[in-house]
Amino acid sequence: MLDANELVKAMKRAALEAMQSSKPVNVYFGKVISASPLQINVEQKMILGMAQLVLSRNVTDFKTMVTVDWESEPALSSHNHSLSGNTGAAGENSHSHALSGDTGSTNLEHEHEISGKKEIIIHNTLAVGDEVILIRQQEGQKYIVIDRIGVM
Repeated sequence: MLDANELVKAMKRAALEAMQSSKPVNVYFGKVISASPLQINVEQKMILGMAQLVLSRNVTDFKTMVTVDWESEPALSSHNHSLSGNTGAAGENSHSHALSGDTGSTNLEHEHEISGKKEIIIHNTLAVGDEVILIRQQEGQKYIVIDRIGVM
């Protein structure tokens, strides 16, 4: 049988657990204090390392596909090209140079079209000083780093 003190402690514990379970998510704010290894100081109370962090795509480098339809600025100086694949008129990497004037002082002004679906890398890794918003996993020790906050 429980004595009065143990009963009060058990009731407080049950009330606290009930209150915490009504909040499925806890939101925290932190600041990156080290980029490698990643460490985040959360609300000046604790420092989290990679073992406790789950990083969203918003705070990591990642590759993605984009559709582009660009034209480069005219190139006025001498430069080299390194092409692979089809360099004919129908190839994706093809382009032409309009050469005019004396061969000793050739005008190399030209533009390049860049179009189609291309893979790019988004450089989004966290850096020292970045302020972040985190969500703590329910009843867990993992924190999900959602995004940066504030002015970049």
